[in-house]
Amino acid sequence: MMKTKKVLLIVGGFSNEREVSLNAGGDIAKALTECDYEVVSHDFTDSWKLLDVIREEKPDVVFNGLYGNWGEDGEIQGLLDCLQIPYTHSGVLASAAGMDKYLTKLVAEKCGIKVAKDEKMTFGEFKKHGTSIKMPLVVKPVADGSSCGVFIVEKNEDLAAVKYNSDETEILVEEYIAGQELTVMCLEGKSYVVTELRAKNKFYDYKAKYTGGVTEHILPAEIPEGVKNICLDYAQRIHNALGCNTISRTDFRYNPQDGVVMLEINTNPGMTSLSLVPEQVKYALNMTYAQLCDLLVRNAKCRKLTN
Repeated sequence: MMKTKKVLLIVGGFSNEREVSLNAGGDIAKALTECDYEVVSHDFTDSWKLLDVIREEKPDVVFNGLYGNWGEDGEIQGLLDCLQIPYTHSGVLASAAGMDKYLTKLVAEKCGIKVAKDEKMTFGEFKKHGTSIKMPLVVKPVADGSSCGVFIVEKNEDLAAVKYNSDETEILVEEYIAGQELTVMCLEGKSYVVTELRAKNKFYDYKAKYTGGVTEHILPAEIPEGVKNICLDYAQRIHNALGCNTISRTDFRYNPQDGVVMLEINTNPGMTSLSLVPEQVKYALNMTYAQLCDLLVRNAKCRKLTN
């Protein structure tokens, strides 16, 4: 009889998305148990405790259920590479580049993907010198997830609301792209379907992502066929250019004047009951949530110490 694989599910973490990770953890653990894995869940609050758990449990695979900084930016991936433990989702380079919105856009432009005009600077520089980007504009951290710390500035009076904890915080100031909010799931290097997000707020922010009834998911998106094909093509290009493993989700804005404009990629998309990727996978491939979790585990990998 084949030995049951032991999966260490890491959730929690230190980012602004800690609660979302914890909420998703229960669903992930249940799904993996249904797939006959031995599941050990760990709330990541201390690196030494995590190492103790790894030493004691000796997992075959780590399911990375962390979101945001320290979870999907290459940090935990680097640790697991050093320990030679296969883990789900993308590796160090794809994770680090995907979390850094500025780097992602540089890669996207090299791939022929349209992105919004931007300026990268510190928050202190922004306060002191302003920006050449004309209003309306968007201000957001260079590296953070779930639309945390994103501000839409339509007029000078809105600038007072733009605040970060440190003047050293790296931010991206972008031109605001109006229009439909679209997102595309890419699985194993191929994109399948476009969802339109109709948020009751101005944009698909943290509240819109994780509060029931705040955002309507239009699946498939009500867009022209040509626009759909561009979204699918762009999502597939950036997924493969970054070297993402198994799954990613790429967000866009579309209007007839600007066309399709890529906003960012998520290399570790949310896995809550409200999340988009499980919904898209079900629609496009008739794949259940449990089957998606199983696929992530089966595709787990780490960087080899030798070629």
